[in-house]
Amino acid sequence: MSSSYLPATTDSIAQALEAKAPSEAISILYRILENPSSSSEALRIKEQAITNLTDLLRQENRAEDLRNLLTQLRPFFNLIPKAKTAKIVRSIIDAVAKVPGTSDLQISLCKEMVQWTRAEKRTFLRQRVEARLASLLMESKEYSEALSLLSGLIKEVRRLDDKLLLVDIDLLESKLHFSLRNLPKAKASLTAARTAANSIYVPPAQQGTIDLQSGILHAEEKDYKTAYSYFFEAFEAFNALEDPRAVFSLKYMLLCKIMVSQADDVAGIISSKAGLQYVGPELDAMKAVADAHSKRSLKLFETALRDFKAQLEEDPIVHRHLSSLYDTLLEQNLCRLIEPFSRVEIAHIAELIELPIDHVEKKLSQMILDKKFAGTLDQGAGCLIIFDDPKTDAIYPATLETISNIGKVVDSLYMRSAKIMA
Repeated sequence: MSSSYLPATTDSIAQALEAKAPSEAISILYRILENPSSSSEALRIKEQAITNLTDLLRQENRAEDLRNLLTQLRPFFNLIPKAKTAKIVRSIIDAVAKVPGTSDLQISLCKEMVQWTRAEKRTFLRQRVEARLASLLMESKEYSEALSLLSGLIKEVRRLDDKLLLVDIDLLESKLHFSLRNLPKAKASLTAARTAANSIYVPPAQQGTIDLQSGILHAEEKDYKTAYSYFFEAFEAFNALEDPRAVFSLKYMLLCKIMVSQADDVAGIISSKAGLQYVGPELDAMKAVADAHSKRSLKLFETALRDFKAQLEEDPIVHRHLSSLYDTLLEQNLCRLIEPFSRVEIAHIAELIELPIDHVEKKLSQMILDKKFAGTLDQGAGCLIIFDDPKTDAIYPATLETISNIGKVVDSLYMRSAKIMA
């Protein structure tokens, strides 16, 4: 960086834009910022220089320089309106976030800015930086620290009635509680976010985030049909904005279809006009799982898990449903294998399904208790005996209904006699 400053004029900005090398352009822009002039025109040119410099440093992946830039600009922030300061600070923090592998740097940068905003009494900016810090702490799995930060922030924002920020914070709190497996609190925070969102205009991206979180919580409660409708709403919002989260919304839509045994619909959704835009490993993974589910094949399911480990097991949302999906496939596979038999050795079933005998025996006994099929285990002979489907005897429901009706008549007669005696 040169010690001699350049005049804060459009010519200097043009000189930076015409520079052949990024390093040369960066040097010119730094020299513009060193200009001591504080006239309105000079301040406007410096704002432009900051924007260009931020973009260049991000392209060069110079995250530490971006952090230092925020510190260097503090005297400049005293010369411009607070709203412009907030815009510049947030744009630089966003630029640092786009540099790969800077999670720790972002956290320390946000903590520095929170301290500075407290000292400068810039409440509006501090609240937004604290919300960003809580989000970063959640990504780093520092859940307790993030929750303690949010608990104080929520009270403050509610007093100020800043609805838009409140939606963000409530949504973030819902995600934190979900990560901690506290579903009642996650639902309560999401309801608070929806309530705040209903009273203001919410940008489509934020509305999509609310729908995505709603879908995740409904899927967690096994209400896959409702979850599918929320994921569809989120997908439409993100797809219109070309947001990268669209592919994840679509992926979770396909997961819901598989979980309600409508795996045949998966191929149709992927080959639709909207689905074709996002063809890739994420959708290929769900198609492989859907094929395994359709064919009731555990082997294909295990192959899909192995081939698409990053898309299935490393996705926390999908991973939560894989065990129940595996159980469903195991049950379907066992039902397919025992269909031709009235009596079969457990060892033979275990050999066909390529699983340990004790594991198969345990699963079969569970399926009998859950009334997935009628049968019994003869453990002495090591056999499974399958019964014909029992015919439903209508006498028991009819008897219960008769007793219920008699109960209502007795209650009615008692009420009448009580009135007469009164």
